[in-house]
Amino acid sequence: MGEPDSGGRALNVGNGRCMSIQAMQALFEFWEKHQLCDATIILDDGTEIPVHRAVFCACSSYFRALFTTPLHNEYKSRVQLPGVSKEMMQTLLEYIYLRKLDINEQNVYDVLMTADYLSILGVLEICCDFLENILRPTNCIGIMLFARNHFCRDLADKAWKYIMKNFSQLAVQSDEMLQLTLEDFQEIINADYLNVKSEETVWETILKWINHDSENRKVHIVDLMKCIRLGLLDTQFFLERVKDHQYVTSCEESRPMIIETLKFLYDLEMITSRDGEVITPEIARPRIPHEILFAIGGWSGGSPTNFIETYDTRADRWVRVEEVDPTGPRAYHGTAVVGFNIYVIGGFDGMDYFNSCRCFDAVNKVWKEIAPMHVRRCYVSTAVLGNKIYAMGGYDGHHRQNTSEKYDNTTNQWSLIAPMNMQRSDASACTLNEKIYITGGFNGQECMHSAEMYDPDTNQWTLINPMRSRRSGVSCIAYHGHVYVIGGFNGISRMCSCEKYNPQSNSWSPIPDMYNPRSNFAIEVIDDMIFAIGGFNGVTTIYHVECYDEKTNEWYEATDMNIYRSALSACVIDGLPNVNDYIHKHRDRLMEEKRQKLIAIENQRQMAGVANNVNQQENIAAAVNANMQQLNILQQLNTNVNPVIPEQDDVAVMDVDDNDEDGVL
Repeated sequence: MGEPDSGGRALNVGNGRCMSIQAMQALFEFWEKHQLCDATIILDDGTEIPVHRAVFCACSSYFRALFTTPLHNEYKSRVQLPGVSKEMMQTLLEYIYLRKLDINEQNVYDVLMTADYLSILGVLEICCDFLENILRPTNCIGIMLFARNHFCRDLADKAWKYIMKNFSQLAVQSDEMLQLTLEDFQEIINADYLNVKSEETVWETILKWINHDSENRKVHIVDLMKCIRLGLLDTQFFLERVKDHQYVTSCEESRPMIIETLKFLYDLEMITSRDGEVITPEIARPRIPHEILFAIGGWSGGSPTNFIETYDTRADRWVRVEEVDPTGPRAYHGTAVVGFNIYVIGGFDGMDYFNSCRCFDAVNKVWKEIAPMHVRRCYVSTAVLGNKIYAMGGYDGHHRQNTSEKYDNTTNQWSLIAPMNMQRSDASACTLNEKIYITGGFNGQECMHSAEMYDPDTNQWTLINPMRSRRSGVSCIAYHGHVYVIGGFNGISRMCSCEKYNPQSNSWSPIPDMYNPRSNFAIEVIDDMIFAIGGFNGVTTIYHVECYDEKTNEWYEATDMNIYRSALSACVIDGLPNVNDYIHKHRDRLMEEKRQKLIAIENQRQMAGVANNVNQQENIAAAVNANMQQLNILQQLNTNVNPVIPEQDDVAVMDVDDNDEDGVL
C-alpha cells in the first residue's frame, strides 16, 4: 500500500508542505548510500541507522524537537529510539523518504502506535483512514477503543457512529461487545442515537453480555435496565421475557422499575380515560432515528404544493419542514439524494412542464438552482447510481419521452445517455446491483407492463421479462436483492397488488396486496421496510401510509401524513448530522398527542352515530308519513293496499384526480 505518486510533481510531507518527487528520490538514494547523513538512530538491539536530520524534522515534530533543542548538543547526532523494532523502523523509513507505507490489518495498530509515539502525523492519518475503511461489526468496537486510547478523535468518532448505525448487526456478530466493561457497554446501549428498530434487541443484547460472565455480571441487571426504553417494549414481550426473567426476579432493586413500567403499560391502555395532560415518561421516550424520510411536493386540494414533511420512525410522527422551496410548488417530479443534498428533478406546477432542477442542502437548509435537464420532464423517473443522478422518460407537454440523461454534481452538468427502448411517462425506476431498472408507465396509448434495465458500463438498455400486470403511476424500489413493484393504474382501476423481480432468474412473482389501492404515490425503504406514501386511490387523493416487512411478508398501517397528496416524491437521508432539526421535537408529549387523537376519533364516531341515528329516524318518519298519505288516498278511493316503507338508496359521488396520468395530460 502507498506506492509513491510518480505521476505527480510533488508529494505532501506533512503539515501542508510539499516536496518534489525528484528531490525525495534523490534523498532516498543518498540515504541508501549513507551519503550526507548527519545523524544516527540507535535501536534497542543496537542497530545503527544513519539518517538526514532535515528529512526527519520535516515529517515529525518529535524529531524536530530532538534535533533542534539547544540542550545536550553533543548527543544531537546520535539518538536512542527505545521500543522501536528494526522492522518497524524500516517501514517508517520508507514513508519518511518515499511516502510509501506498507500496512495491513496485522501491523496497522503497531504502526499507528509508533507513529503516535514519534509524532509522524502523515502516518497517523494513513493508518486512521485505513482503519476507517475496514470498519466492520466484528472489529468496530476494538477500533473505537484503540482510537480513544491514542487520541485519534476523528477515527474514534467515526467508529462510534458506525456502532450506533449498525448496532443490530453488532448484537449478533460482535464478540468484542461481550468483552466490554460495564461502563463502556452502558455508554453504547444508553445512547439516544442507538439505531435499533425495537428495544427488544437491546434487552437480548444485555442478556448476551451478562451470560458471557453471569456470576460476575448479573448483579448489574438494574444498571443495564435503566438503559432500555422499557415502556417501548411490546407488552407481551415485557411480561413474558423481562418481568419474569430470573435475573430480574432475583434482584430486589429491579422492582420499582418493573412497577413503573407496568403502570405505564396500564395507563397506555386506559389513556383516553385520563384527565388532564399526560406526560410521556423517560422509559417511553423514543431514541433519535438514524434515517429521515422526506416527502416533498405533490398534488393536494386540486393544485400542486411545495409542502415538505419528514417521517420520524422512532416517534412514528410526520413533522412539517418550514424550509420549502421558495420558487414554488411541484408535482409529478423526482427526487434523489447524494450525500446530504436532496435534488428535485423536473415536474409540473399546473402550468409549466419543468426541465429545471433544485437542490436542498439538508444540513444548511438552503435551496439553490442547479443546471437544467436537456428535456422537460413531468412524470419523470429518477435513480442514483455511483453518485450520478439519472432522469428517464416523462412527458414534456407534447410527447412521452424515451430519452434519458444523467447529472454529475461535481461539474453541475447533465449529459444525455442512451435512450430507452420504449417511451415511458409515469413509470418508476430504482438501482439494484449497479444497474438501473425502470418499470411500467404510460406511452400515450396504454398502460405498460414492460420493464428494462440500464447498464452504465455499456450505456445500453435491455428489455427484461414484463411484469404480471400493466402499471402506470407505479412505484418501484430495490429491496433485499429484488426490484419490488407496488400499486399503480392498469387502465381500469387503481391497484393494491404488488410483485417483485428476481434479476438472477429474470422472473416476477407476486407479494401480498397493500391495504389501499393507489397510484402516483411515493415509495422508500426505511427501517428495513418498504413504505408506500399517499397517492390517488381512484376516488380521492389520500394521506394514508403503509409499510411492508419481508420478514413477515405482511403490510402494516403506519401513521398518516399531515396532508393528503398524490404525485409527491420521497427520499431518505441517513446519518444526517443535524437530524434533530427534522424529528418530532416534543417527545415528552407523545402520549398526550395519542390521547388527543384517540379522543378525537371517539368523538367523531359518536357524532357519526348520532347523525346516523337522527337521519335514520328522519328517513323513517318521512317514509311513514308518505305511506300514511298514500294509504289515506287509497282508502278514500276504497282501495285496500298495505303500506310499504321504501328502501333508502346510497349515492357515491366520485372525485377525479385533476392531473393523474391516464392520458389526461
